[in-house]
Amino acid sequence: MSKAAEPTGSLSVALGHAQRLLERDARLAAAQAAEILKVAPGHPHAQLILGAALRIAGQTQAALELLEPLAREQPRAAAVHLELGAALGEAGRGPEAITALRRAVALKPDLADGWRLLADQLDAAGDLAGADLTRARYIKAATHDPRLLEAAAALVANDLPVAQARLAAHLQRFPTDIAALRMQAEVAARLQHIVDALRLLERCLELAPGFDAARHNYASLLNRSGRAEAALKQIEQLLAKAPRDPGHRSLLAAILANLGSFDETVRVYEELLKEHPGQAKIWMSYGHALRTAGRQDDSVSAYRRAISMVPTLGEAYWSLANLKTFRFTDEEARVMRAALGRKDLADEDRVHFEFALGKTLEDAGSYEDSFAHYAAGNALRRRSHPYSADDNADLIRRLKELFTADFFAARAGWGCPTPDPIFIVGLPRAGSTLLEQILASHSLVEGTMELPDVPRIVHELNARAREAGPRFPELLAGLDRDALHALGAGYLESTRVQRKTGAPFFIDKNPNNWLYLGLIQLMLPNARIIDARRHPLACGFSCFKQHFARGQSFTYDLEDLGRYYRDYIELMAHFERTLPNRIHRVLYESMVADTESEVRRLLACCKLPFEAGCLRFYDNPRAVRTASSEQVRQPIFDEGLEHWRNYEPWLGPLKEALGPLLSEYPAAPATI
Repeated sequence: MSKAAEPTGSLSVALGHAQRLLERDARLAAAQAAEILKVAPGHPHAQLILGAALRIAGQTQAALELLEPLAREQPRAAAVHLELGAALGEAGRGPEAITALRRAVALKPDLADGWRLLADQLDAAGDLAGADLTRARYIKAATHDPRLLEAAAALVANDLPVAQARLAAHLQRFPTDIAALRMQAEVAARLQHIVDALRLLERCLELAPGFDAARHNYASLLNRSGRAEAALKQIEQLLAKAPRDPGHRSLLAAILANLGSFDETVRVYEELLKEHPGQAKIWMSYGHALRTAGRQDDSVSAYRRAISMVPTLGEAYWSLANLKTFRFTDEEARVMRAALGRKDLADEDRVHFEFALGKTLEDAGSYEDSFAHYAAGNALRRRSHPYSADDNADLIRRLKELFTADFFAARAGWGCPTPDPIFIVGLPRAGSTLLEQILASHSLVEGTMELPDVPRIVHELNARAREAGPRFPELLAGLDRDALHALGAGYLESTRVQRKTGAPFFIDKNPNNWLYLGLIQLMLPNARIIDARRHPLACGFSCFKQHFARGQSFTYDLEDLGRYYRDYIELMAHFERTLPNRIHRVLYESMVADTESEVRRLLACCKLPFEAGCLRFYDNPRAVRTASSEQVRQPIFDEGLEHWRNYEPWLGPLKEALGPLLSEYPAAPATI
């Protein structure tokens, strides 16, 4: 018995080895299968492996000579018909390939490769509708594909290098695998390679226009990257097919918010909640919209409703804390502490609870405990959002090397001459929202939001230059007059959707645009530029205790914050030398101390006549989306100027990183 079993066991081992070789080296797999067939002539599995190996090696006709008779002998073997269909397709015998592949998926409906190859053949045959339906079947089958499960597990664990490697290898072999393309887009998006992610999703939808999940991802990513109008077109396609889908409608609300249509945003959420009142996260998003629209009491009610449904929803607690004017009860503070004590609390919720409890303890005057919670939240956040201060310092060096006075002089008069934009730059929490509110209270100026258009232009320039030349900022040296004019005109066109009132000027208050001032000067030489500046310790600590949703990774560590502030001061000092009188600086402390004088200076710099309404900015009912939304709806008070001193014992790393800037503020730095 044992002697009889031995050859069977050896054959099974040999077949398994040949199958594994097929994944790595078709030539070796063919040799192994041929050896097996010498011992076991006509063995169907060995013939299948040999046929597949020959096909992969490019010997299509030889593969067909094996596979066609094998399919007749094995009419119920899905794997044989799959391989035959692949070979027939490569031989240009499309109708026969379709027949074989239909047979394969009929025998094994969860055969992902069968549906994928069948969709490709239907595409080639011009049956686009059939291909679209077939890819829908593929998507369902692909959820069980073991080759994608490892990549999916890595994505769930946020192990992006592993997910990236697995998906890249898979797509090299199967470039039309739309499930893998969608997963690869998710990896790219998490790595902030937004242009790559968009291209992957565009390819996905080119292959499978009916892949609704990919279209939803595409709309979401367009919205995140500042292309809300394009996102709206995508979500409208989805809603035409599924008008009641809550996920699509929720994304519609977010897109409308980015288009500045806050009344419509609120309306969509209200309709959703009538139909789905038990959705805590929709209540939370509704709260965000109400807050932006200035309906604070209603927003508090919405956040509390979300918490009542999911007591561990950390973001709802932080949203309340982030109103700045809200105070938690002792019982709510106890609930937050209890949540942080749970072992099963998700990191994202834990981060929000740490920041919310830090704010609660700050309000209570328990500064040491407050700082401990802020530090814990930042440490958690930094783990998943790495930041390199060295890389940022290197960028500053390169910007200074490129943007000399001679460089700008050689391009004088280039770019788009329109003076419409007013850029407010600086660090977050430095008073930019206050300046925006003041300017937006002028009859000739429209406030918008922190527009993503300038960073998007940089990302797109980098994406185009990836394989053919230098990246930002060096690539700007190669742009001619027409190219710079086109960039400026493109910026004005992409921001047009934010302009609702017809005012001649509008504000772009994305603080991170200080890194792109050279580009702004080149493409929009007549735009106004305002530098919002605040004491480095006040500004630095205010950033440290603010849980930013995204895009401010330098704020999660005090040393990183100090180095970033120094980089900012260094580059702004450079531009003050190379572009004298081009940038108007506003010190937050001066605005608080003598508001009217500073407002008059600000308006004069923008070439705007004085209007008394700018001093009553707090009466302006416009929507405000930043962390300072409630503060700018009140008159200016000076209580917060020295608040950072309560935390001074724990700000050592920030002070050390700032170095001499501390003693020099607010004067221009002597050492840069």
